[in-house]
Amino acid sequence: MKKYLILIKHSLPEIVESLPAHEWRLSDEGRVRAQRLAEQLTPFHPEAIFSSIEPKAKETAAIIASRYNLELYVADGLHEHDRSTTPFLSTDQFQAAIREFFEKPDTLVFGSETADEAYTRFSTAVNTVRKNYANETIVIVSHGTVIALLVSRLLGISDLLIWSELGLPSYVVFDMRTNTLIARKNFV
Repeated sequence: MKKYLILIKHSLPEIVESLPAHEWRLSDEGRVRAQRLAEQLTPFHPEAIFSSIEPKAKETAAIIASRYNLELYVADGLHEHDRSTTPFLSTDQFQAAIREFFEKPDTLVFGSETADEAYTRFSTAVNTVRKNYANETIVIVSHGTVIALLVSRLLGISDLLIWSELGLPSYVVFDMRTNTLIARKNFV
């Protein structure tokens, strides 16, 4: 049986401007969307599930883990690009910062990591999970920016394009053996 790596962008959070984004939790609609996403993973037979440390990712992962009766593991390094010191940005400001972040991957644009640093941290964490669970289909629930960085480098396409296409939630599936893209699904 084929084994897959499923990278999931967390579901829709409740945006609280007074809290940093890394503390946001899922909204009611986000929990409903996560349940719908979980049902879509059945053809891939999830066997192990990992999450970043952030609440919105952990909640999304817990919903999926419950659907498949899996133990949820929280792993270091799977968190979003570190923007913990960045104040709340308007949509336009945030999109401009993200665009510059992807265009200048070796320059500190905002937050405390460059795109290259975030990619290295995230890909190292993903590869550690893959190595330790090489014979299982792995689900990793994380965040749009770091997923876009990894997927763009695997596929050779624009990270900004991937980032802009990832919904809340969404997933990308790769064949574990060949790193071939198997599926990409955006939920709204």
